[in-house]
Amino acid sequence: MTSRITLVNTNLSVYPLCLGGNVFGWSANQEESFAVLDAYFKAGGNFIDTADVYSEWKPGNQGGESETILGNWMKARGNRHEIVIATKVAKYSKQPGLSAVNIKEALDGSLRRLQSDHIDLYYSHEDDAKTPLEETLGSYNEVISAGKVHLIAASNYSGARLKEAAAVSAANNFASYVAVQNRYNLMDRLPFEADVAPAVNDLGITSLPYYGLARGFLTGKYRPGVTVESARAGGVVDYQTERGWAVVAKLDEIAKDLNTTLSAVALGWLRGHGSVPIASARTVAQVKEILPIVELSQTQLADLDSVSA
Repeated sequence: MTSRITLVNTNLSVYPLCLGGNVFGWSANQEESFAVLDAYFKAGGNFIDTADVYSEWKPGNQGGESETILGNWMKARGNRHEIVIATKVAKYSKQPGLSAVNIKEALDGSLRRLQSDHIDLYYSHEDDAKTPLEETLGSYNEVISAGKVHLIAASNYSGARLKEAAAVSAANNFASYVAVQNRYNLMDRLPFEADVAPAVNDLGITSLPYYGLARGFLTGKYRPGVTVESARAGGVVDYQTERGWAVVAKLDEIAKDLNTTLSAVALGWLRGHGSVPIASARTVAQVKEILPIVELSQTQLADLDSVSA
């Protein structure tokens, strides 16, 4: 079984692949989601990412569906104590922003849906320039003191705002963000590498990138002239370029050499650049594609760096 890793400056011991919960209640119903969660957990996975807004965007949904399914699964399996849960606040249309009042109300909603008394890692889902960082971080400090949240993190923040938040936490003796979750993958290297990565290194926090497989493009199912039936297909049109096909070709080559999947290689590239990737799966077959933890050589990393530049 794959060894777990401890996130920097935390006591969180996690599987080196975080399972994304954005598909639960969207492209995967509860039964399908349970099958995915069971497969991930059986393989040793223990780190699951969700948000209060998932999946509000689906017609007929209200928001909170992913958390509800995850809560139902943990209750059915009796394994909450074995799972590291990350969820988020700020982007849900019914409870937007990072005011102190909203954080407390949104958190209670997430805890209720997850059927849990605490969140292991609680994200600011996006920056809220209208709310002072002192208010946001002070509120987090209160819910941490109350035991409802263990650690906090940021998502979709710039490098400058991460540093500003760290300074506010230090000045006020507040808890500080221990991780950042921004878009980063072989096809989307900027602005992360230029702006956020230096801040991550300076602050000594963990990068947990989303869209690690570029909405499925890096799984290899998209090929020139091939039509893919997927809820995400429209989101990969911009990747279907000469550069994109060159990246897929290089992933093919490395995956063959390592006898693994393209997904595993693409996620291995992120690990090789110091990140702990997040990837979602709609089916058990897709779980098996993302689960292998491969370590790429410096040459393989450099080849992927070059072709994706």
